[in-house]
Amino acid sequence: MSKPGRRGVARIIDATRYSWKGFKAAWMNEEAFRIEASLAICFVPLAFLVGDGLAHQVALVITCGLVILAEVINTAIESIVDRIGPEYDPLSGQAKDLGSAGVFVCLSLFLVVWLPSFWHYFRMP
Repeated sequence: MSKPGRRGVARIIDATRYSWKGFKAAWMNEEAFRIEASLAICFVPLAFLVGDGLAHQVALVITCGLVILAEVINTAIESIVDRIGPEYDPLSGQAKDLGSAGVFVCLSLFLVVWLPSFWHYFRMP
C-alpha cells in the first residue's frame, strides 16, 4: 500500500526541497556540521589532485560524504532526543552517544583513507 500524497516527479521535487531544508537546518543549528561541510568543500576538489586514479579519487570523495551523512543523522538523533525533553534519561544519553560514535567511525575512516593518500602524494622521491 503506497503512502498518500504526491507521486512521480512532484514527489521527487518535494523530497529534494525537504532535503535542502534539512541541510539548511543542520548548517544553522550545528557547528560540527558547518565545520565538516566546510572541510568537505575543500577536500572534495583536493581528492582529484591527491587521488592516484579514478577509484582512489572516488574513495577519497566517498569518505567526505560519509562524514557529512553521519553528522546529519547524528544531528537528527540529537534533535529528536532534545524534543522529548530536557531532563536526563539514560536511553536519551545512549542515543546521543551512539550518534556521536557513528560520526567518530566516519571521521576515522576519513583519516585512514586520507592520511596515507597525503603521505603518498607529498613523499619525497
